[in-house]
This record gives sequence, structure tokens and C-alpha cells, in this order.
Amino acid sequence: MTKARSLWPRWRGGKNAKAAKSTKSAAVPPGGPAPGARISPTAPADCLRACALHSERLVAGDGDDRRRTELAGKLRQLTAVHAAAPLPASGMGAELFDALLGVGTKAMECGGDELKLALLISDTVLTERGNSRAGWRLRARTLEALGDEAAAVEAYDRYLTLTSDDTYGVAPRLAGLRIAARSQEEMLQLLARECPRAEEFSGAPATDVWAEGLELHGRGDREQAEPRLVGALLALGRGGGPVPELQDAVGHYLDLRIEEAGGDASELSGLIGLYAEQRRNRMRPPVVDPTFGGVDWISLGELRNLIAGRSVCLVANSQSLGAGTLGPEIDAYDLVVRFSSYRIDAAATGSRTDIHATSHEHHFNWDRKVTTRLVFGGASDEWRYALRERLVPGAQRYVADDSLRWPLRHIGGVDWDAWPSVPTSGFNTLWLLDFLDVSPTLDLIGFDFYESGVHRLPGAMRIPVTSERERASEKAWVMERAQSVTDMRISLR
Repeated sequence: MTKARSLWPRWRGGKNAKAAKSTKSAAVPPGGPAPGARISPTAPADCLRACALHSERLVAGDGDDRRRTELAGKLRQLTAVHAAAPLPASGMGAELFDALLGVGTKAMECGGDELKLALLISDTVLTERGNSRAGWRLRARTLEALGDEAAAVEAYDRYLTLTSDDTYGVAPRLAGLRIAARSQEEMLQLLARECPRAEEFSGAPATDVWAEGLELHGRGDREQAEPRLVGALLALGRGGGPVPELQDAVGHYLDLRIEEAGGDASELSGLIGLYAEQRRNRMRPPVVDPTFGGVDWISLGELRNLIAGRSVCLVANSQSLGAGTLGPEIDAYDLVVRFSSYRIDAAATGSRTDIHATSHEHHFNWDRKVTTRLVFGGASDEWRYALRERLVPGAQRYVADDSLRWPLRHIGGVDWDAWPSVPTSGFNTLWLLDFLDVSPTLDLIGFDFYESGVHRLPGAMRIPVTSERERASEKAWVMERAQSVTDMRISLR
């Protein structure tokens, strides 16, 4: 067996030794706040000097790094504001305060050594104004990026006590971190139960024990390697080490175990489940009660699993459908998809709706009970605001996450040159289901592309339909893929 790769290179030299050297010489003054420490009172003048030093260290060679280029711009803006309005004896003015926050936010987004600068700025901001919501949010995000989640949770909590309008979705983020922490603890407990000897090694330095375990594993001595590897994981987790380090370590450990089992992961299902759960909740926070009433996010893969092997029909909001008698046939499909301001007349349209696809701009039918709600939108901030304002608790089991917000553009990568129109909810849904290609039946019912008029809720009748050119483009796309066509049904499968 080949020797396993080194797990924590940044702790053991190599190319990350340069990063360590860079950290030592970063612009944050010696004795600055350590990640996770309580706020260290910091004078604005000290912070401004640190910013000036950091600005000097942003060399021309980093010009290809967009985020660092933006940080350099914010630092220049801070310098200009400071020069125009020197620091008063009583503290920072509003303009300088905002400029410093701007630098802190960009530094946090850069990651790496810039996180130290962001933390220093949060100390300074909160020294000046202890109830600054922006300061607490910056601190929380920085601590989270540093892997100090316990301290980040405290900072997020403080932010939420200071605001009545959670515009940035901090509450779900906080819930995700707490759920992830519980899953992580269960994961460590499971590791300890499955390898009791690991406790013998859990009190020693994690990096040393891990290195010993890897060396023994490379020599094929699994009996001695296993307790050391697990002991290192326990030491890292219980010691409050950076969360990304623990995640990488457990992932590496699982790789080794699966390799030993010849690719069979069945005996690791419990551990893999907890590992996945804590990662998932950190990457994609849950939707929190009571705002949305127990809704779960679904991603592209999860939507695929929901529709795989099931017959699907997409029901148009057309006048020809409303005047027909296809209701029983529509309800006979495994999954019924309807759009935006759909209107139910059971005999004509069927009575069941499993998936409601709508634009974030429309408020119709959000209170109708469905299994899954797909909400489309091009602007992320407006899309998130619409979800918070319009989702009705208990009206849906699943809500598509940000990865499904604009399928044609984000998943298909179809740019404006290839498809110049704004993709409608109907077309986004149709494109997405065709792309997933897991439904044995995919039928469009009543799609005459509004030639017969519209059949909608009364309040939506005045909303204009898409332009003739856009309808022609969608119709051409559909007809290119149609397997059979009748007056009221177009089958793509």
C-alpha cells in the first residue's frame, strides 16, 4: 500500500511554511486578538496604521486576484477618507467608520492572512461602537472563516439581538452551525466507541499522533495505526481546533478506511452519514422555524432523486386547457407541475399540484400546499428577500436552494448571446427537467404558447404574457425535442 498523503501540510512545513512566515509578518500588530478571544480594545489609530501597512504589502503581482484588488481599492478609499477628515480625539466619524467596515468586509472575503486584518478591524469597530450590527456580523463571519465556530456562534447571536430584520439570513446560518456542531459531536462519539484504544492517544498533540498513525498505516500495521488516527481526530475535535482541519482529517480517514475495504463503504454508513450531515449544514444552512415551518432545502441532486423514475406533466396556464376536460388524466401522472398564477378547475386542469414553479416577483399561490416549490430569480438578494417574505409555513415540504435559482443560466451555462430572453418560470422548469433526464414520461399539457389566451387566477389576468418572439423561441426549443405532438399534449419522452 502506498504511503498516505500528509494531512495537515500547513502545520508541517512545505509550501505552507511560506504562508506561516507571511502570517508572522502580516500587518496586524504583535499581541493582536487571537481567533476566538473576546474583543480586544483597539484604538482607531492602531488599526489605521495596520491598514496602511497592509496596503503597502499588496504588491502588483496580486493584480489577477480580484478580491485582493478590491481590497486594495477599499484601503485606498480608507486612506483618502482619513486624509480628508483626520481622526478626532473623541473617536471615528461616520464616514471613516463606514470606510473601515468596507475594508474589513473585503479582507474577510479574501481569506488567508487578510482574516487577521478583518478580525483586528472588528475589534476596533466594536471598541468604538459596541452595539454595531455590522461590526458583530463582520466579526462572526471572520471567526467562522477562521474555523472558530464557537466564537462565531456567540457573535452571530449578538448580531441577532441587535436587529429586528434579519436581512442577511443570519438566523438560518446560526442554526446550521449549531446543527453541524451536534452532528460533529455525535461523529466524534461514534469514532470513540468504535475504537476504544483511541483514548490512549487523544491527549497528545494531534499532529504528532496523526503522523505516527500515517506512518504505521503506510507500513500496513492497521492495528497500531487505527487508534492513533482516531485519537488524533478526537484530540483535534475536542480541542476546538479549526473546523476545516477536522473536516479534512475525517475525510482523509474515511478515504483510508474505504480503500482498506476495497471500495466497500457499507460498514461506515453511520460515520459517513454524520460526516455528511455536519458538512451539509455548514455549507447550506437549514430553513429555520417558525418563519418557514420546517421546510428543507433541496439541491440539484436532491431534486433529481425526487423525480427519478416518475412520470411528470407540466400544466400550462392556457385558455385551451381551461376549456378542456383533461383533469383526470393530469391527476394520473406521478408528479404534476404548475406555474406561477395557476388556476384550479378540477375537471379541466386536475386538482393536484406536486411542484409549484414561480418567479420571485410573483406572489400568487404561495399559500397553496405543494410538495416542492421552485422559486426562480436572477438577482440573489431579491430572491432571498422574496423567500423570506412570501413562503408560507406549512405550505411546502421542500424549497429549491440557490443552486436552482436560475437553471438555464447557472446550471446550463447558457449566456445571453445564446438565449437573449429572460427565461420564464415555465422554460426554466422545462429545461431543468429535460436536463436531469430521469423521468420516463415528460409531457407538456395545454402548451399552445398562449395562442388561445390565458387561464389564470383573476388577480393575475392583467400581467402581460411573454413577447411573441420569446414564445417563438421557447416553442422552437420544445418542438426540436418533441417525440410526439397532439392538440393538447407534447411528449418529450
